[in-house]
Amino acid sequence: MKKFCILFLLLFAIGANAQQRNLVKINKNDDEKTIIAKAANVVPSARQLRWQELELTAFFHFGINTFTNREWGDGKEDISQFNPAQLDAEQWVKTVKNAGFKQVIITAKHHDGFCLWPSKFTRHTIANTPYKDGKGDIVKEVADACKKYDVGFGVYLSPWDRNSPDYGSDAYNTYFVNQLTELLTQYGQVDEVWFDGANGEGPNGKKQVYDFNSWYSLIRKLQPQAVIAVQGPDVRWVGTETGVGRETEWSVLPIAEQSQEKIAESSQKDINVIPGVLGSYKDQDRGSRPKIRNAAGLVWYPAETDVSIRPGWFYHPAENPKVKTADQLMNIYFTSVGRNGVLLLNIPPNTAGLIAESDVKNLNAFSEKMQATFSNNLAKKAIVKATSGKNTETLFDGKLNTYFTTSKKDTTATLEFKFDKSIKFNVLALQENISVGQRIEKFSAEYFDGHHWIAFASGTTVGYKRLLKLEEINTNRVRFNILSSRLNPTLAEFGLYFLAPTK
Repeated sequence: MKKFCILFLLLFAIGANAQQRNLVKINKNDDEKTIIAKAANVVPSARQLRWQELELTAFFHFGINTFTNREWGDGKEDISQFNPAQLDAEQWVKTVKNAGFKQVIITAKHHDGFCLWPSKFTRHTIANTPYKDGKGDIVKEVADACKKYDVGFGVYLSPWDRNSPDYGSDAYNTYFVNQLTELLTQYGQVDEVWFDGANGEGPNGKKQVYDFNSWYSLIRKLQPQAVIAVQGPDVRWVGTETGVGRETEWSVLPIAEQSQEKIAESSQKDINVIPGVLGSYKDQDRGSRPKIRNAAGLVWYPAETDVSIRPGWFYHPAENPKVKTADQLMNIYFTSVGRNGVLLLNIPPNTAGLIAESDVKNLNAFSEKMQATFSNNLAKKAIVKATSGKNTETLFDGKLNTYFTTSKKDTTATLEFKFDKSIKFNVLALQENISVGQRIEKFSAEYFDGHHWIAFASGTTVGYKRLLKLEEINTNRVRFNILSSRLNPTLAEFGLYFLAPTK
């Protein structure tokens, strides 16, 4: 019994320690070597890792704005206009699932304050519209469709409310908690809660001081598996709404002393406040060695890259000819997921309550292009040799928890791939095992033209995934060089693919 108790306490301590590893403190006397070692061992929480592996998530912007043909409502709309007679949430979810998306987020309430569920705390809801004679609940319809098709379900609840008379007072924070509680308790599992920072005036001309910390605590209590983005402690906004992330994207970022103390005070088990990351979201490098050198702590805080499939975020008939093409969506995949991010693509349903035919067509073409490109890893045909390291056979097994790493304390290595005959490729794909940290700082790649080694790619960070689009290369030998790494690198996947040109 005594041995069992000791083992239990040991496992508990290990588990508690593991929970803390997405945040680490830097001491004032830590030298650069110590700081880099600490940075190499900062890892995602279980919810952050699950979220990162989704790669593709979808936003459904839908509400009264869909019927007024506006982007931002003022809360004074005549909600009797709201009646999507053919609404089919299963069509929404099947459309995005068929295109490879693993999770969706519904705009349960946008800035206009109109609720897509029959909230008990306001009359500005779907219950007072002609839709299903006031008995509809679109949040439930989407949640049920997600369960049916095994797709993650998330909610967006706008902190800004241009309809609520309580906005700008303490009473509004109570109102918001009440609505958030409805969403977190009435629809089964919620996988993501998405907040933005919009904070304008309400109908009384006042602005609200948002009580984010209490909202986060409520989410942790009611839906502990849910990631909180992008005004939240789990996921941050990449900084644009273009679908383009940074070429140097670190998930391990520096925080200031004040933020370190605030996080520690908030919880000993979880990060429950927005980390105060040093620098600006406009910075193209937020986590390299010079950036973390003077930090008080380091936190795992990955980037979500959002963009709409249309110019606007809500459906507008005039934008039907402007839906992003399969080629544009593929480019966005390279600059979002392929730059260590998760793509949040907005796909707004129309006034009938359906994803428009033009959107469905382009999403299907994107899916076909993805399948045609990434179903055949040409690198699998190679014989691989490394200057230093082991487990080269794991580079093509499709598993992130198996990986190549170097021997002893080597932070550099060269991998050579030899083929029986020449291959043709124009895409380089790399992945790290981020469950043990993000480590690669610099890499390059070369091919042999029969006489010389010629450089064809280089970069800094890899993270969860790095994709580089190249000029077409024909060769039977490729070299990949890890030029710098924080401790031993953990290269989980290596891929060479051919992306067919548009006909």
